[in-house]
Parts: sequence; C-alpha cells; structure tokens
Amino acid sequence: MERITGALAAVRNPRTGADVMAAEQVRDIATSVDGKVRLTLLLAPEDDATLVRDVRQAIERLEGVADVRVDVRDPAQSEPTPARRAPNPAMSQPMAPASGGMGRALPVMEAAPQKAPPKVPEPVAYPHLGRVIAVSSGKGGVGKSTVAVNLAIALAKAGKRVGIMDADIYGPNLPLMLGVDAPPAVRNEKIIPLEAHGVKVISLGFLIEKEQPAIWRGPIVMKIITQFLRDVQWGELDYFLVDMPPGTGDAQLSLVQATPVHGAVIVTTPQQVAVGDALRGVKMFERTGVPVLGIVENMSWFENPETGKPIALFGSGGGERLAAECGLPLLGQIPIDPRIQEGGDTGRPIVAAEPESRAAKAIEQVAQRVMERMAARQG
Repeated sequence: MERITGALAAVRNPRTGADVMAAEQVRDIATSVDGKVRLTLLLAPEDDATLVRDVRQAIERLEGVADVRVDVRDPAQSEPTPARRAPNPAMSQPMAPASGGMGRALPVMEAAPQKAPPKVPEPVAYPHLGRVIAVSSGKGGVGKSTVAVNLAIALAKAGKRVGIMDADIYGPNLPLMLGVDAPPAVRNEKIIPLEAHGVKVISLGFLIEKEQPAIWRGPIVMKIITQFLRDVQWGELDYFLVDMPPGTGDAQLSLVQATPVHGAVIVTTPQQVAVGDALRGVKMFERTGVPVLGIVENMSWFENPETGKPIALFGSGGGERLAAECGLPLLGQIPIDPRIQEGGDTGRPIVAAEPESRAAKAIEQVAQRVMERMAARQG
C-alpha cells in the first residue's frame, strides 16, 4: 500500500498543482494478493480528464501490479463521511480502504445550498473547428456511430479537413470502429488527437479502461465535452463531427451550451418505433436553436445476392415519412451490408475499405448533400 500511495503522491492535478494524495482526490484504495488494484478518483468538472489516465499509469508502473481499475466520481455527489466498501467477490481477498484519510471525500462547500443556481454558460465559438455538426439519433441500435464515422471519412475523401469527437461517453465506440486505441499524447498542455483514415479523432475510450462503466451525471458530461472542444489540438478543420449518444439527454444539452452547433444530422431506420424516437431528437435540436440538416435512413434494405432485388427487412418509408413530417430533406438511404458491421468491428469503415460498394456510395452521397446544405446556409 505504501508503494501505491507513494506513486500517487507523484501525480499532480494540473489545475491545482497539488498531488492527488494531498488533495484527497483518491479514496478507497483496495488491493488483492494477485496484483489487482482498485481505487476511486474524485474528478471535479473543472479538472483535467487526463488525470484518470495519469493515476492509472502511475500504479501500472509498479512491480507486481497486474490490473488497475479507477472508478471516477464527481466530488459533489460523494458522501462527506468515510465509507467502507463491502468485500468484492472478484478479489482474492476482501478489499479495504486505505488509512490516512483515504476514506474521505473532498469537503462539500457549506455555502452551496445558499447560493443561487449557477448560470448556464454562454456557448464559446471555436472558429478553427470549422462547421460543427452533431450526428444524433432518437434511440440506440440504428447505426448512428457507423454513419458518423463513415460520413467523416467521406468528407475527408472529398478533400475536407475533418475531426470527429466521441460525445457518447456512456458507450464510446469510435476507437474500435476507427481501429485506433492508444492514450493520446499531451504537448504544451494540449491533447493531441489520434488520426485514422484521414480523420482526427478523440474519444473518452482513449482515456478510461474498456470495462469501466461511465456512471456520470451532467456536470462531468459537460466538463468532458468542453475539454474535448477546448483542450485538444485539432488544428484548422473544415468540418467537426460530434457522435452523440442516443436520446435527448445531458450530452446533447451540454454540446449546444458549450459551443454553437451549425447543424445536426438525424439517423433513423425504417421502423416506426425508430422514427418516433428520431422525431423527438429533431424537436430537441430545433428547440435549442440548432438547424437540422436532414434525415439519414440507415438499414433501408438488404440486396438479395442472387437476384439483386432489395428486401425491406425492417419495413420501408420511415425516413421519408419523418423527413416529410418535419419539412426536412432525406439526405440518403443506406442499405444493409454485412461488410459495414465487419468493418466496424475491425476498424475498417466501409467507405475506406469498400469504396465501390452500394453502402459506401450512399454514404458519400449523404456527405455531398451535407456539404451542399452547409454551403447553402453559409450563403
């Protein structure tokens, strides 16, 4: 335990300059006989999210450590009194909190209840990001991230400078889908995004353990999105795509509060249930002043390999009905192709791996219409 606390004492919070032990940001350190270490890190909204990676790596460098799990918690949501964990059956021996104040949360500001609610921050413009476009869906399972990744690559193939941010912090899939997975470097206090298929990318998946669930509330979501906008060295971009989580929750509101969003693309499938959920997504963006560029219908049909005829596995016309109901254009219909799923699992998106396929051509058509819609709005 002394080796662990000693290693953590060398990790400093860039915001405060204090080490995480002195600042009592670390609590509930637990170890097992087979080299597993688990702890909780209190990460305030204004703290740098890379602190999670620094804490984990400091412990991983210790001899005899086989696995490190860092649970992230908002100090505002932590209990102010010491708490003892129940034994974890996954550990070889019961886990116990370390001594020396390790069981305490950061102090809760006593004056907080008397203060007025914080003001909603004014959106900050980041001109170097170019046109900010949110790719969203009303529900999960419609292929939103697949569309976002392939759309970004299609824009890059059209000669545009493109970045993509994974705002789906509860299920960050971009590292897998783009075939990149490494801790990003930090240079001059800026995070250097990774690059794949001509697209710059940042994701929370680069910074946390793959199996760690992101059980975070609004302030932390806002903090992560703001940091990805502000503290990443994106360079000069033409288009900045944001892969949103499904629904109309914290991430969507955080994005539009953090920076002006120039447009949104709504992804749906032909089924009526998906269309109904997508409609709520359209209304949410409209109410927050974000123009919706149009609708993308994914999984529109499956082409019979023997006859070449389309088979509507999930019904038909959903995207067209939604577009008509909202007075929006249907940007494109993307067919079902097993190579899309395979490419997503292997880091070879279909626009890059199978550019002559019908699905790739359909996505490139969506990219062209997005560029046309953005040009018309700028004009």
